[in-house]
Amino acid sequence: MSDTILVENHGNWVEITLNRPDKLNSFNEDMHHALQAALNSARDTGARAVLLTGAGRGFCAGQDLGDRDPSKMDGPPDLGKTVRSFYAPLVRLIRSLNFPIICAVNGVAAGAGANLALACDMVLAAESAKFIQSFSKVGLIPDTGGSWHLPRLLGEARAKGLAFTAQPLPAKQAEDWGLIWKAIPDDQLLAEARTLADQLANGPTLGLGKTKHCIQAAATTSLSVHLELEADAMKICGESADYAEGVSSFLEKRAPNFQGK
Repeated sequence: MSDTILVENHGNWVEITLNRPDKLNSFNEDMHHALQAALNSARDTGARAVLLTGAGRGFCAGQDLGDRDPSKMDGPPDLGKTVRSFYAPLVRLIRSLNFPIICAVNGVAAGAGANLALACDMVLAAESAKFIQSFSKVGLIPDTGGSWHLPRLLGEARAKGLAFTAQPLPAKQAEDWGLIWKAIPDDQLLAEARTLADQLANGPTLGLGKTKHCIQAAATTSLSVHLELEADAMKICGESADYAEGVSSFLEKRAPNFQGK
């Protein structure tokens, strides 16, 4: 696998690190391919959770603009093709996986890097981290799902304010606004994120996966349709070994041993 991504196997969960620290982990095509391969491999090898973070002082600065230098190109780039080929498939993959994706934002998350974090299921951020919708500085719109996630998480007014101004949003304010799960002291970030990944990976991950998909579907389904989605998911969960184990462990007053099935 490309050295633009580091993968560490922790048994039933995988830690994936964006690894272009000299470029603030900005995306080039190689890193796109490597990240998608790492996520697909985690799914295919039976991982029950993924922790995504960045190497060095930043999480991800978005697209590597060195690859978009107008003076080195024959004409304007087709950014629609870039979105369709790389960023959109990455967001779809993260949202489709049947287990939790935790993001530990260790530093600046800008542009597509900020919205990559928001595509994950739970976001923890170092208190020194900032989220920047930097697209307007180069005449673009928030991609990587940003223009979809921001208004749903923050409302239209704050979404437009962040997108229009590219104003950095500190991690603690992002927590207060409900954009992320939690802001954490810098020196505790990875330890807490790894503890959370381990906790979730050892939980009832079949049910967690169904919970993930039901919550994600809520933005685009009516209540009537959504109640049917819940009923379908509950049928599957109710027939699972995890549900039987959860009830048995509760009645027997012991810790459950979930298998994710």
